[in-house]
Amino acid sequence: MIVQIKIQKFSDDPLTNCVSHSIIVIHGIKKGGVIVEIDIATFETEMNRGFLQILVLLCLDQSMYGYKMINVISKIGYKVEENTLYPLLRRLESKGIISGKWEVSENRPKKFYKITPEGKRLRKKLLKIWKNQNNIIAKFNGGK
Repeated sequence: MIVQIKIQKFSDDPLTNCVSHSIIVIHGIKKGGVIVEIDIATFETEMNRGFLQILVLLCLDQSMYGYKMINVISKIGYKVEENTLYPLLRRLESKGIISGKWEVSENRPKKFYKITPEGKRLRKKLLKIWKNQNNIIAKFNGGK
């Protein structure tokens, strides 16, 4: 089977040019010339959801507000949008995994978040799961 991957962008605008604004389609050519399309964006969204939770928990050893977190995560090469991050922060806070506190910074109110002891325990478990999953993938991928 021949597999082709094609990325289709919704926009050429650099502000909206990110994974969440793209459709990644895999074309698999089967015997008899039948082409099957699989929209990989759904799979990627599911994978990114857990990955972003781990990134947030790694960021919050020090107190940080949401927009600063977006910048920190972007600098390491991962694109995250406000409309993805802020609902996640609210969910994590409601579960006691992180805590939030309003402060005035640069003459503006900002909510600063920090990981809780429960969040640290969860982060340790999630990183162990992630490492195990990476090891399993590496074994299937010839140790790479």
